[in-house]
Amino acid sequence: MAVQGISWGGVLIRLAFTVALVIASYNPSGTSLYHWLTAPPVGITAVKAFAGVALLTAWFICLRNAYVALGTIGLVLAGLLLSTFVWVLYDRNILHETSDVALTWIGLVVLGIVLGVGLSWGLLRARATGQIEVT
Repeated sequence: MAVQGISWGGVLIRLAFTVALVIASYNPSGTSLYHWLTAPPVGITAVKAFAGVALLTAWFICLRNAYVALGTIGLVLAGLLLSTFVWVLYDRNILHETSDVALTWIGLVVLGIVLGVGLSWGLLRARATGQIEVT
């Protein structure tokens, strides 16, 4: 059986999906599922319930796949790698903003990238090594 490859476009689609998932769940701009659920009138409607279950399902799929592909240590290392990269950007004065809102956005994007890498990792490793990951 041939190993199904992944293109860089596929990786970028997964990264965009996971960043969008994180931002749709919560973001500081006030346009997220969290803000929609807590805005007046507070209450559960069929549309809110459907959106919540859809996002919860997407989170479960992303977290499960990222955990299987990277493991606990891999997820921690990926988070640390991206966090220290952001630190380097601040240290080199490439990033200047230190407001809570800016730091929240950076944290959300980092979380989305870690999940996206987790979604792509098994396919990237299979392409690089020819070994298929089976769980």
